[in-house]
Amino acid sequence: MPMLIGTSGWQYRDWRGGLYPDGVPQRRWLEHYAARYLTVENNNSFYRLPSRETFTAWRERTPGDFIMTVKASRYLTHVRRLRDPAEPVARLLGAAAGLGPKLGPVLLQLPPTLRADPEALDGCLKEFRKAAAALGVDRLRLAVEPRHETWWTPEIRQVLAAHDAALCWADRHARPVTPLWRTATWGYLRLHEGRAQPWPSYGPQALRSWVGRLAGTWPDEADVFVYFNNDPGGAAVINSARFAALAARAGRTVTRTPGPGPVAATAAVPAS
Repeated sequence: MPMLIGTSGWQYRDWRGGLYPDGVPQRRWLEHYAARYLTVENNNSFYRLPSRETFTAWRERTPGDFIMTVKASRYLTHVRRLRDPAEPVARLLGAAAGLGPKLGPVLLQLPPTLRADPEALDGCLKEFRKAAAALGVDRLRLAVEPRHETWWTPEIRQVLAAHDAALCWADRHARPVTPLWRTATWGYLRLHEGRAQPWPSYGPQALRSWVGRLAGTWPDEADVFVYFNNDPGGAAVINSARFAALAARAGRTVTRTPGPGPVAATAAVPAS
């Protein structure tokens, strides 16, 4: 598979007039998005877990090749803090299984105050495998985004590798905020905030640097998910398209991103 490039979320009002032309009603934004991107990272599931019926409806409204990554509920990561994961994991996967073959990775973004706990992490990842097997979910992929420096140890790296779970590479202010470990046969990158203008955009050099890091770590046939989380003012749309062009120029295979028309239009939309 190529680099799978998308954005973190798709329902942003200030994308109207850019990615979403004025004639496209909000109820059709997902269909419009999915025609221009192959993948999206669903952040809504972090705040409030949608029903299985909602996930099923998203599956039915998107093209056959579409992939939706699901961000794990904050109840699991921020309230339970990975402890006693059986019930929230089963509930999350029970709902997300409505996506069928369109279910992408599950992202566990950990709270910045959560210190390293390899036992809890291992137990949580095992619970995901158990729940996936019970539901008949094939090849569930898990990505983990720790945000406390105590997680950067060989023991944590070994736990992730044992589950083929990807350490989520993360960027803020156009620089890595995580170690660039390869812990899985596939990769996952989130770009939160660049340093270019207009804020929170990424400049060409920052995007080239990330293309080089990914290309130097995974072969072209490996799945590498890249999501832009800098949504204000349509920066994520602009940057994702530029990233895809730079990656293609570097000889990498990439998934679809918006063409010059929607990108140029989005650039004129001010941040909300």
